[in-house]
Amino acid sequence: MNGTDVALPRRSFGRTMRTDVWWVQPLLVFLGLGTFIVYSTWAAFQGTHYYFGNYVSPFYSPEIFGDSPHSWFGPKPGWWPAWLIFSPALLILWAPGGFRLTCYYYRGAYYKAFWADPPACTVGEPRKIYLGERSFPLIMQNVHRYFLYLALIFILILTYDVWKALWFVDVTSGRSSFGLGVGTIVLVINVILLSGYTFGCHSLRHLVGGFLDQLSKSPTCSRAYACVNCFNRRHMMWAWLSLFWVGFTDLYVRLCSMGVWTDWKIL
Repeated sequence: MNGTDVALPRRSFGRTMRTDVWWVQPLLVFLGLGTFIVYSTWAAFQGTHYYFGNYVSPFYSPEIFGDSPHSWFGPKPGWWPAWLIFSPALLILWAPGGFRLTCYYYRGAYYKAFWADPPACTVGEPRKIYLGERSFPLIMQNVHRYFLYLALIFILILTYDVWKALWFVDVTSGRSSFGLGVGTIVLVINVILLSGYTFGCHSLRHLVGGFLDQLSKSPTCSRAYACVNCFNRRHMMWAWLSLFWVGFTDLYVRLCSMGVWTDWKIL
């Protein structure tokens, strides 16, 4: 049979035969991610009200240099340029931020919502050619697995922050006692949601089982792979819940530090 090549006309931007409200999802993603980016950027540059007693904001943990009791190596170093804004968050946020920026789910989300590449399935996009992730800057997305290694370290650090959040210092006696505050619960939920998001990462599946030809030959890797798949099935849910809650955790610590909210606790 003779074949005939038919050139399909290219849709103009926003043109589609879809009759559903396809624009709702990219709009909600734009609003959600946009709100978080604005708030987290503002919070990161504040450099104040990021800790309250034994609580420390996840935007500032680990605090490598800073003025709080949670600082690992003391206050701002003398070699820091005087003309450059200093905030402990600016030293560490690039790692979890890079992990989310290069995440497979978030790529699809912000490619549609911010770049309209494309705005939705079968909807015309503003570009005539598709370069994919083979050229700069999108080729940098391939470093996602390395950001995963850093994200796993951050989970351990935030878990230690939860442990510290269980010990409250009495201002009169100076003694610390075991207790439970609302802030402790907020920090616990934050670690749970971030762990669900991190352990559902696609790159983690390759890490725990990608080097094997047959998973059944390694029961340990097989169970780990199944666990990662369990989280990965709800990766979008974990991504949004953890994004919202990490922002709320910073807000909670910030408002408690400012005296706007009261942290109720049981000692």
